[in-house]
Amino acid sequence: MAVPVLIMGRSGAGKSASMRNCVGKDFALINVLKKPLPFRGKIPSVQTDDYVKIQKALGGCQQKSIVIDDAGYLITNQFMRGHSNAGKGNGVYSLYNDLGDRFWSLIQFVVSLPEDQIVYLIMHEDKDDSGDVKPKTIGKLLDEKVCVEGMFSIVLRCVLDGEEHRFITQSANGAVSKSPMGMFADLEIDNDLLMVDNAIREYYGIENPKNEDKKSENKEDMQP
Repeated sequence: MAVPVLIMGRSGAGKSASMRNCVGKDFALINVLKKPLPFRGKIPSVQTDDYVKIQKALGGCQQKSIVIDDAGYLITNQFMRGHSNAGKGNGVYSLYNDLGDRFWSLIQFVVSLPEDQIVYLIMHEDKDDSGDVKPKTIGKLLDEKVCVEGMFSIVLRCVLDGEEHRFITQSANGAVSKSPMGMFADLEIDNDLLMVDNAIREYYGIENPKNEDKKSENKEDMQP
């Protein structure tokens, strides 16, 4: 069973920037919005918002750490393509059901991957009617019936603290951040995804020497 990790935050909070030290490491990227990374260097990537292609890429990926950047736009893009043709009544109901089913199935597929893989889903955050900060989705099925954040044992929130980008590792200020006891020493840590990856691997005993050795270079390409 792979380790799914949810990373959420507002636009500009440093979600994508957290991958800056993953260049040249054992990381792969699924770039949903096909947008340039906010730092120099490249990470082996597949650019798609097609669920079938994403699952194929995940299943054939040689890298042990995989990031699905802007995963929330899998829901948004599907909604924007389909809502005008959904009509009313049962058509709209079916569209929202399909939105929830596909995203839920993706997380289930992630969990089924080999146990030495970690998959990070990056999403924007939203505030619900109770004032709680949660991952941004569309429709009540994911929010009320599924509870996306409940499918993850590790949920990190990206925040901008002054001029520093940080990860919040536990629940704070109404957000659903969480992580296993003792995995991270502090409530706030640097938004360094490589550091996070190594901490998670050390905690679960699934270390990856390719990421621990700063001199190593990952020259493998991700298979689409």
